[in-house]
Amino acid sequence: MNELLDIQYVVYELDNERYALKISDIYEIIKMQKITVVHNSKPFLEGVINLRGKIVPVVNLHKRFGLNNYSTTKSTRIVVLKSRDEMVGIIVDRVNQVIKFSDVQPPPEMVAGIDGSYFEGIGITDSGVVSILKIDKVLYE
Repeated sequence: MNELLDIQYVVYELDNERYALKISDIYEIIKMQKITVVHNSKPFLEGVINLRGKIVPVVNLHKRFGLNNYSTTKSTRIVVLKSRDEMVGIIVDRVNQVIKFSDVQPPPEMVAGIDGSYFEGIGITDSGVVSILKIDKVLYE
């Protein structure tokens, strides 16, 4: 877990819970935009966007984790990240900050009602705890 202390993370919110991704996995963060629905796809695949000529699939983590679905606000963002050499967008309610954790603990079996195997750990900050996602596992398993 000590190697996780030297990494910067982007903290974002889903359904009033705070989660984090490694900043090195993130390509860019964009405002919510029109998503084209792809029929006969996985239920949590919201659709695709055209990002400067590149078609990028967009995943709805709310549906993936069985959370209350998002409602688009001016804070809603699409976090575009690179995973397994592909660009993928995820919809988040809000992007909060970039941080380093003072301590990272192993995840419990369940985190906010979500299977603990989707998390690398629980980051400790001055303002509380943040769940660190294993994004490859979330997107592909």
